[in-house]
Amino acid sequence: MYELKTKETENSVIEFIEKVDSLKKREDAYKLLDIFTETTGYPAKMWGPSIIGFGSYHYKYESGHEGDAPLVGFSPRKAKISLYFAPGDTKREELLKDFGKYTTGKACVYINKVADINVNVLKELINQSVLFLKKTYPNQ
Repeated sequence: MYELKTKETENSVIEFIEKVDSLKKREDAYKLLDIFTETTGYPAKMWGPSIIGFGSYHYKYESGHEGDAPLVGFSPRKAKISLYFAPGDTKREELLKDFGKYTTGKACVYINKVADINVNVLKELINQSVLFLKKTYPNQ
């Protein structure tokens, strides 16, 4: 049976951030930690070895695959900072128009630094993602 790699852990978020090599990325990680915590009202938790997540939801696909994931999160990776928002939310694209400098992957939005983005739009993206997931998966 398939086992999820990205599970909530008891690892310390602060210890993880302190191990980020780049001082600038570390500073941005602390800024993001404050923004995500303040915006969601959820405490930060480590998900797997490198994702800082906020809140959680249980999903189940038609294929039968199911699991738990953070409502939103981020990871200060070597190349870029990954921001995790709800996959499948059509409002995300609209909000990203005013976000600043970023690139996207399947479920992630990548930024180089917090200074490149509009923090108010980031807060809207966080709130929209949480609302979308709570509406999509209401029995949490």
